[in-house]
Amino acid sequence: MKKVISILLATALTASMLAGCGGKTEAPAAEAPAEDSGQSEAPAEGGEEAAEPAAGGTIKVAAIETAYGSEMWQEVCDAFTAETGIAVELITDKNLEDVIGSSMKAGDFPDVIHLATGREDALTETFIKDKNIVDITDVLSMTVPGEDKVVGDKIAGGFTETALTNPYGDGKTYLAPMFYSPCGLFYNAGLFEEKGWTVPATWDEMWALGDKAKAEGISLFTYPTTGYFDAFFYALMYSVGGADFFNKATSYEEGIWDTEEAKTCFDIVAKLATYTEPTTPAQANDQDFTKNQQLVLDNKALFMPNGTWIVGEMAEAPRAEGFQWGMTALPAVTAGGDGYSYTWFEQAWIPGGAVNQDAAKQFIAFLYSDKACEIFAAKNAIQPVLGIADKLEGDNKMFYAIYDNGAKAAMGNFAAFSPIEGLDNRTVWFDPVNSLVSGTMTQDEWVEGIKSASDQMRANLMQ
Repeated sequence: MKKVISILLATALTASMLAGCGGKTEAPAAEAPAEDSGQSEAPAEGGEEAAEPAAGGTIKVAAIETAYGSEMWQEVCDAFTAETGIAVELITDKNLEDVIGSSMKAGDFPDVIHLATGREDALTETFIKDKNIVDITDVLSMTVPGEDKVVGDKIAGGFTETALTNPYGDGKTYLAPMFYSPCGLFYNAGLFEEKGWTVPATWDEMWALGDKAKAEGISLFTYPTTGYFDAFFYALMYSVGGADFFNKATSYEEGIWDTEEAKTCFDIVAKLATYTEPTTPAQANDQDFTKNQQLVLDNKALFMPNGTWIVGEMAEAPRAEGFQWGMTALPAVTAGGDGYSYTWFEQAWIPGGAVNQDAAKQFIAFLYSDKACEIFAAKNAIQPVLGIADKLEGDNKMFYAIYDNGAKAAMGNFAAFSPIEGLDNRTVWFDPVNSLVSGTMTQDEWVEGIKSASDQMRANLMQ
């Protein structure tokens, strides 16, 4: 699910166009990586001080094994060693948190960890909340090993300006943006062609299509699990109120959920619940989520929120004759308004206890090299670098060109807050959608729960 990766998975930022759209993060040029003291520049409280860099030329890299496989990581590590002379001890595992968690408790830290922030990745969230993660802002001004380009000039615009990479709001980058996947509403383009239907550009057009499809026994909507409503809801907030509303909402600003923008978001989700295929909630779990995805392949539902990994995830599944993948951004609220597509991306980071932080930063810089991007892309792991869409083919070329076709990019997520027993963003905002669909919760009850939880989250924001 969501590649069964760490992003089941993802803020203050300015929305910007992605690969192929010309945006970029500005960074001062540098001829070579700056010397580093070997100590973490991250906030000190709650963290452990890094040990002195060890002698020798080996670093430890730990990467979550996902649907992309582990071979690509070994290839990248080998290429890094060939370029820099720094050896890499690689650890990959589907249960990476368990594998490295116990060793880190004993003081043995990897130098680089690829494990994204998100609901399934408590380890990364813990390191962020404990402020035990290294400031890697200087990596953006480093020259990519083996190239003459600066890291910050290669990364597509906006990716180093979100709470997913800059979690403390201090203007510094702590997590490096990795593999990204545009998200949106996926559908059977072949069915739309057969019926002569047009993909809705506004929510009013969406409701009209829902009524038309219902007359033919087809539901308008389904979703794999409620977890997929995060990307959906983030894009919806952008389309309703732009970056300003999104930033205020995701930082739990007092009174934000009483605004007209918030009411519009709640109204859309609640109305969409009435157009959702009735069996969806019963199957919206980690065991049966593919049954909900199958509803689209079988023409029993028109749209589902998902990411580009869906093609590989359902590659062997049966499908209706003439099925073709289609993907669209969330509709605009009004005619002529903006439609948004949320972008998931993973992260790589350096724990505060890492011994070889200088070499670790070189490794992170190398992850944006043409060589590394080529290795990753061969496994459909797409790095957020400028021009990457031009090098893709087939469905991926269509998916990653969504921002070239009029959609705007939404990135970021809810601001981090100190742990509150029994409260997290998913259970407050998204899990209740199951109850909205089944009719066991009203919209007012859902909104009241959000307001109450938001007050507590605001009071416990990470500083």
